[in-house]
Amino acid sequence: HGKVNNESKSSNSHFGWACAALLWSLTILWRLLKRLPFSETKVKYGKCRVVFGSGHFSEGPPALPISLKVLVKMANIDEDFYSRQLYVLGHEAMHRMGTANVLIAGIRGLGVEIAKNVILSGVKSVTVQDEGVTLWTDLSSQFFLNESSIGQNRAQASLRHLSALNPHVQLSSHTGPLDQDLLMQFQVVVLTDSSLDDQKRFGDFCHSKGIKFIVADTKGLCGQLFCDFGEAFEVLDQDGEAPESALIQKISQGNPGVVVCSDDQRHGFQDGSRVIFSEVQGMTELNSLGPVEIKERGSYSFSIGDTSTFSKYERGGIVTEVKQPCTIHFKALSETLTLDPELLITNDFGKIDRHKTLHLAFQALHEFVKNQQRLPRPHSQADADIILDTVKELNKEVKLERLDEAAVKQFSFTAQGELAPVNAFIGGLAAQEVIKACSRKFTPLKQWFYFDSLECLPEEDIHVEDGLFNGTRYDGQIAVFGSKFQEKLGRQKYFLVGAGAIGCELLKNFALIGLGAGEEGHVTVTDMDYIERSNLNRQFLFRSHDIGKPKSEVAARAVKAMNPEMNITAHQNRLASESEQVYDYHFFSGLDGAAAALDNVEARAYLDSRCVEHKKPMLEGGTLGSKGHTLVVVPHLTESYGPAKSSSKKEIPLCTLKNFPHRIEHTLQWARDQFEGLYKHTPENVMMYLRDNNFMSRTLGRGDVEALQIFSEVWGSLVDLSSGGSRPRNWEDCVHWARLKWETLFNNDIRQLLYCFPPMSHGLPFWSGTKRCPHPLTFNPGNVTHMDYIVAAANLYGQTYGISGSTDRAMIRGLLDRVPVPQFTPQSLTIPVTDEEMEESESDEADKEKLEELTQQLSSPSLKASIMEMLPVDFEKDNDSNFHMDYITAASNLRAENYDIPAVDRHESKRIAGRIIPAIATTTAAVSGLMCLELYKLLQGHQSITSYRTAFVNLAVMYFVMSLPSRAKPFTVSCICTMVYLRYTRVESLDAVYPSCEAVEH
Repeated sequence: HGKVNNESKSSNSHFGWACAALLWSLTILWRLLKRLPFSETKVKYGKCRVVFGSGHFSEGPPALPISLKVLVKMANIDEDFYSRQLYVLGHEAMHRMGTANVLIAGIRGLGVEIAKNVILSGVKSVTVQDEGVTLWTDLSSQFFLNESSIGQNRAQASLRHLSALNPHVQLSSHTGPLDQDLLMQFQVVVLTDSSLDDQKRFGDFCHSKGIKFIVADTKGLCGQLFCDFGEAFEVLDQDGEAPESALIQKISQGNPGVVVCSDDQRHGFQDGSRVIFSEVQGMTELNSLGPVEIKERGSYSFSIGDTSTFSKYERGGIVTEVKQPCTIHFKALSETLTLDPELLITNDFGKIDRHKTLHLAFQALHEFVKNQQRLPRPHSQADADIILDTVKELNKEVKLERLDEAAVKQFSFTAQGELAPVNAFIGGLAAQEVIKACSRKFTPLKQWFYFDSLECLPEEDIHVEDGLFNGTRYDGQIAVFGSKFQEKLGRQKYFLVGAGAIGCELLKNFALIGLGAGEEGHVTVTDMDYIERSNLNRQFLFRSHDIGKPKSEVAARAVKAMNPEMNITAHQNRLASESEQVYDYHFFSGLDGAAAALDNVEARAYLDSRCVEHKKPMLEGGTLGSKGHTLVVVPHLTESYGPAKSSSKKEIPLCTLKNFPHRIEHTLQWARDQFEGLYKHTPENVMMYLRDNNFMSRTLGRGDVEALQIFSEVWGSLVDLSSGGSRPRNWEDCVHWARLKWETLFNNDIRQLLYCFPPMSHGLPFWSGTKRCPHPLTFNPGNVTHMDYIVAAANLYGQTYGISGSTDRAMIRGLLDRVPVPQFTPQSLTIPVTDEEMEESESDEADKEKLEELTQQLSSPSLKASIMEMLPVDFEKDNDSNFHMDYITAASNLRAENYDIPAVDRHESKRIAGRIIPAIATTTAAVSGLMCLELYKLLQGHQSITSYRTAFVNLAVMYFVMSLPSRAKPFTVSCICTMVYLRYTRVESLDAVYPSCEAVEH
């Protein structure tokens, strides 16, 4: 636990060696006590690089060097729990968060939303402060309070539920007032439900002491957010995106020099980006330069500094972006009240004047509350006039060109309201700012943000009197929309598809607003998945004791506990054509709408098609790390989601995967294909051969080339090693097979490729551009990655044959010593260079003699009768004990070493190969809030497209685009056949179904 900082690295490298040795010694002791297998540990400290556990020291850098301080702290991160969030934040940012103490003052609806998201994110400790007691209006949006909490302190009543969210975060409550001594205990302070005087007083104090200070507030349909991270706040990674890299095709000698990248994909760099060069041949001066600033010239080229005196470029090279830290300067809240437009983030460009007006309206509201000791009465014109007069007075100093007076009145009318969707949105944003303050990752808000959704209000005036508040859990919502609207909410019948991250947040909001909570109302939720530990970090309705249970059932019980009045039914069906007998015409006809909380495009498109078919509105939202989007589909008004579109990502050419990889994504896809072929497809073919009498004829019908490949794999799986096949008889045979497979994939196949395509062919370099020249590997049992492959491959192979394996590496090394490895002899083959050549080669005649021989052998009844069944393996990325990711990580990194591609660790390999979608609770909360605001509009029956919003947000950089949805496109029906077969018996006229179409009678 010696305290080492970066400045001492060069002068105290011996201490670094000592710490590394001590760390490894403790690891040895711990593993001996726990009887765990050893694995290679790579440590980098300053200029010291050492590899423990492999029997050798390394002169060069290890494949995956990490700092000693990070290695010491690594055990503190629960990678299973934080799995999806780690892909958003990264390990180092998570470590910084793990040292932060956060105070959240005010634990009503907005405060608990912020607290929930911050606790899930994994800071060191959270203290919730509130002097108030629970009121009926709190139940409108405070999901950890219930009727039994009435009269209890809000912070104490919420503590038990908040503590259950994350066992790694220390939770405490404070029921006294805020003071400076209390604030000094925290690195981040968040104020909610606070007075302007407190905001200014505590804001000035925090600014002077270097404490990050955040103010969040919601009033009815409006929200406010402010951040002050001090005089100089350093951001280490401004956007959180992975550094861009590109292969170089050409570099000119000139001033400036122009770099042309390969055209397999855009380079992704921007003006001002800083890059470094590596592996450049010819113009080698670039390899030793520090980060170079570039100027973009197009999608595939950019210019750098003067290269006229450099050597002539020959070939090769990789250019990689280097992320640069930046320093942001903040002002104290009291200095920003006069509104500097540079400190106001716009989120809806149709409301720029409204955002500026709200800056004054919130100040006027504080003045009103200070004088009247209450919030303005719902829809009180007299109170609204007082606040508008105050806004006009404030504007004499600010001098806005245009005041949105209508917005000020609506703000006053609804200020007493407490709405869960608005709290969810602002709470998600505020919690993201806490994460930025703790981790120094992502660009923080600078400094004011205003949001409103006043278009949710009904088009006609409503009257809400104080006397209508009967002490119900919906009083905070009735203050905005009135009691009739609340009754309408209760009558709704809605269908939610998906009970994952967004689904949990939507269900929470549904329960709080009372959707389907009336006598006639109902919510149906379906999700076929079961709860895993990696879900707990963002699917906040689930707890560790729920692991293995159906998501939909647990989520339904959880929200029923939040609001006992809610009518909800949980299903475990996949929404697809096979479930149409459940979700049929009568089911959809009885709905008022549907919401998609899905993780794939195909399922969204299918739900959209059913909603279009039955003329039902649909809410849709999704997230990708810190990015999120929402869409509302209104029948006959807005454009629908539409059919599933092909992926926007460019497919990897087959020839690239097979012979010419140049990115780690290529080697990981290759490794996954290897996994699927060896442990899934081949066993499946064997099982079909054993069980299906038509397997032989059906396979022959697929063409000679494919039939020869399948029959060869099946025959090899049926005949044991001693007879020339690959079927193991025992564990030793599994190790034998794995060793030969290693030799084939990482040595022989590469030597064959180089035999067919020598590095210099006819005086011209074949290996250039995206074709990286490979080199064969020599097996070394002392190399951990080599052994990783053997252990995983042998165990997986044994599993398919029902043979018990082992992870005893010493024993496996002993077995490897007895494996005879045949000498490689190159063959005269034609290897296709492009996908077109590959297709042509596959259309060539197969070895008919070999195919006939295999067909005859496999047709033998005696062979089939003597064989036991095989067990196909389905890829499962989140089980660390099943060897799946061990195999893919090792295979990918070995192939990457073949082609000199930088390797990645297991965590990143899992993300890419497992196609994991990065996720974080803050974005999920914000997106669900926006979706439910659109639900308000649907229930109001708005038919003006200007009332609705399609949203795209990126919380990493506080980027918001809220725009009008696309209008539904009219279409022409040119011919309607006389005889039409309808799926359902109920027939409506064409005009009723499609009122915007131009039908032509026929």
